[in-house]
Amino acid sequence: MSQYFEIHPTHPQPRLIRQAVDIIHRGGLVVYPTDSSYALGCHIGDKNAVTRLRRLRQIDEKHNLTLVCSDLSEIATYAKVSNQHYRLLKQLTPGPYTFILNATTEVPRRLMHPKRRTIGIRVVDHPIVHAMLDELRQPIMSCTLILPGEEFPVTDAEDVRDRLEHQVDLIIDGGHCGIEPTTVIDLTGDAPVVKREGKGKDFNE
Repeated sequence: MSQYFEIHPTHPQPRLIRQAVDIIHRGGLVVYPTDSSYALGCHIGDKNAVTRLRRLRQIDEKHNLTLVCSDLSEIATYAKVSNQHYRLLKQLTPGPYTFILNATTEVPRRLMHPKRRTIGIRVVDHPIVHAMLDELRQPIMSCTLILPGEEFPVTDAEDVRDRLEHQVDLIIDGGHCGIEPTTVIDLTGDAPVVKREGKGKDFNE
């Protein structure tokens, strides 16, 4: 049975943040709020946790997972960022966007798209996520909490607990989240391509 933490959405309690990060360090699979919807997350280096995440979402290795990073400087460790990419990232982060970029050698191969060697990158605008990343000191391996067969993310932590309490190790209740996932922008080609329209506004605006 999972643990359930009620964490203040704007002033996260440090004690609970430390406990949440400890669960991630120990290989736990966690549900946490973001600026778009609730998400599933785990430690970037834990193979078993990533396998559990994929199994819960029923996604294969061709589905791009996302590294939730603390800031632009951390992105450059895990993804190849050109000057043009950097300007766009600076304009749109933090915010409800996921960027598909070519991965660096710092990213374990099992986390990349097997043929394209790409990875999703995200900088979230949410105090709970900021606090977790400050404590964790590395990105969170993540994906949107859209359950198999459903179109939209789960929006309420109590609903998450009713449905997933035996499949995840921690549920962080940070209040109601929206139903729109992130806007996904592919930056691996000659020009940015929107792969999924979501909460983020048109990046050309």
